[in-house]
Amino acid sequence: MLHALNDAISITSLIWLFLAAFMLHDFEEIIRIEPWFRKHADDVLTRIPAALHKDFINLSRMTSSQFAVAVCLEFILFIPVTYLAAERGFYLPFIGFNVMLFIHVFMHVGQAIYVRRVVPGVVTAVLITLPYSLYLFYRLLDANLIDPMDLVYGAPFGLLLVPIVLAGHRLGELLVPYPTSDES
Repeated sequence: MLHALNDAISITSLIWLFLAAFMLHDFEEIIRIEPWFRKHADDVLTRIPAALHKDFINLSRMTSSQFAVAVCLEFILFIPVTYLAAERGFYLPFIGFNVMLFIHVFMHVGQAIYVRRVVPGVVTAVLITLPYSLYLFYRLLDANLIDPMDLVYGAPFGLLLVPIVLAGHRLGELLVPYPTSDES
């Protein structure tokens, strides 16, 4: 089966599929974040350490539109990085972002286990992001386009996503203010 998949998908196509895998995962988060928090925030708040309550409450107020702003910023960054990997053979930033996306899968799984329920993003993390990441790393390593240490060397590029995501969430709050009680 793996051989057939390798024959059917070029490495260039596989690299470009990163954008689709990312967006499918983030669509799940965008769509599910508000209703999930409305339904589960109070119960989850009782399960998490008190030190995290303030951050959790702030997160639970986030609207889908605000969340989408952060996703949009990431996507804008991912386009040129994906282009450089797919069309120019410059892989390190692309690998770093994919290492972070791979680690992100386990964040979702850990959250789901900790709060004992399906959390926004866990379904596509397990069904799309995890298999995509594993297959991508396998193909790039198998074709000798990267070596295992590139997964480590790319990590600092992946860490750049942290301030970008945080800035995206802040920008979301500024561009899409929280609804007032009259609007909700």
